[in-house]
Amino acid sequence: MTSLRERLTEILIKNKVLSEDDINLALRIQKEQGGRLSDILIKLHLIDEKNLMSALSQGLGLPLINLSRFTIDREVLKLIPKNTAKHYQVVPISKIGNTLTLAMADPLNIFAMDEVKSLTGYEINPIVAQQVEILKIIEDYYEEQAIDLIEEIVNDIKEENLELIKEDREEDLDVSELTRLTQETPVIRLTDTLLERAVEMKSSDLLIEPLEKTMRVRIRVDGVLREIESPPKQFHNSIISRIKVISDLNIAEHRLPQDGRFKFKVKDKEVDFRVSILPSSFGEKVALRVLDKTTATLDLTLLGFGEKTLEVIKKCASKPHGMILVTGPTGSGKTTTLYSVLKFVDSPTDNIITVEDPVEYQLEGINQVNIRDEIGLTFASALRHILRQDPDTIMVGEIRDFDTVDIAIKSALTGHLVLSTLHTSTAAGTVVRLVNMGVEPFLIASSVICIIAQRLVRKICPHCKENYVPTETVLSKLQIQSKEEIVFYRGKGCKKCFNSGYSGRIVLSEVLMLSPKIKELILGRQQEHKLKSVARTEGMQTLREDGLAKCFLGITSLEEVLRVTAKDEPIDKE
Repeated sequence: MTSLRERLTEILIKNKVLSEDDINLALRIQKEQGGRLSDILIKLHLIDEKNLMSALSQGLGLPLINLSRFTIDREVLKLIPKNTAKHYQVVPISKIGNTLTLAMADPLNIFAMDEVKSLTGYEINPIVAQQVEILKIIEDYYEEQAIDLIEEIVNDIKEENLELIKEDREEDLDVSELTRLTQETPVIRLTDTLLERAVEMKSSDLLIEPLEKTMRVRIRVDGVLREIESPPKQFHNSIISRIKVISDLNIAEHRLPQDGRFKFKVKDKEVDFRVSILPSSFGEKVALRVLDKTTATLDLTLLGFGEKTLEVIKKCASKPHGMILVTGPTGSGKTTTLYSVLKFVDSPTDNIITVEDPVEYQLEGINQVNIRDEIGLTFASALRHILRQDPDTIMVGEIRDFDTVDIAIKSALTGHLVLSTLHTSTAAGTVVRLVNMGVEPFLIASSVICIIAQRLVRKICPHCKENYVPTETVLSKLQIQSKEEIVFYRGKGCKKCFNSGYSGRIVLSEVLMLSPKIKELILGRQQEHKLKSVARTEGMQTLREDGLAKCFLGITSLEEVLRVTAKDEPIDKE
């Protein structure tokens, strides 16, 4: 019996689409690396997808369809789950009697046909379609289907006549009723659907908020909140209670804030969710931080630091002792930068310990301590005990008070590399902040190696990116002068980026090195603007300057840079 691979080879050679040498090359690579023969042929540029599909269509006697010009019945599409459609790269396009017509990128894949036949119970009539068109149909349809799914679940709940808790008197909520509701299948499906959407849309946060007459669900994608389809207000208590149950929180407590975490499996990967529940005037609000390790970038070279900045950070991180501080507002990626520095310095010969509130990502080979204020395990007390563990590198999640910064600085002075964060807007402002916290200037000058201030900006979507020439007024306000034409970039908005024009984020940074001149200014208790001015004369690139550089490269837009950075003061010429 002829194998599927032999059949494909025979078709391509018989129709003189490829030579035997081309086929043998692809077969050799397939044997070494695995994968589908058709994918390897396209990757090697021996044939494009359109010609390959045409050859298969003629060779197998199967029709070739252009899905972009074909209207598909959405009821038929519901016959196959998204995971199955995406895995096998198939799309059901019509159903007549007991036969299902199936568009396939690989019409020789009998396993795909058997799986679909088993799922649907229909006989399969295969036709040929391009892979790119099939994947587009899958993504476009199943994004809309997620909204339909919420409506479907809500209707199921209504049909099953589940008794839902009334919202008007929360103090009288029956714990046994709440517990029963959290175990009902529709409530579980509704909660799981919201969690899955948050993961699939690569959001960092999921907010479930009770309003006076409605319930609002929002997700934060690339730092910007976006509202998504929400269930009716009457389902609020059951969803919140379900989240409490899986987070191992007190289901009967509605008056006090609660914090927890849980793991949730989405498409064969485990995602951590950090939960914060806060009582509000219309009910309990839930904020879930989505900690998806598969999307986390813990590599210094991939965060977006400029080449020179990256060299400075690596040089500072390679020193045996001293303190590196990362500053910026909440949500500016400070912890991710610290984790990336830890991954850079990590080695079997180093003892690395972190103190965090809370631990966001579990790092293999690194000892991580979770702060628990309620039992007295604070940053300061944990640091005191950590020093008895003979550490080489210490990461302090955040410096909040004098006790913490005092121990951290003393640790840096006694032979440890200390990494930490601080909430200040600029690198130079960190020095002033430390002095205000009570740290003596000579201790700052002796212990701190460098200070990194950073922000996150959204990257322009590569699928709808376009260039434009800014007006003279804009260039004048930005103090940009050039004899050549200046070109900036922006995103028009498309389905790939949910019509936002942006996809992903990148870091903007300024790094203040404590040079002899800077240390002299610190000892003289000079103000922030003076420190920043001198640092710029020594080569420091400010947040605004780094942002504009990324604008010229087409990485981000001018609007994003202006949104997160402040205008630089003129450099002192004294």
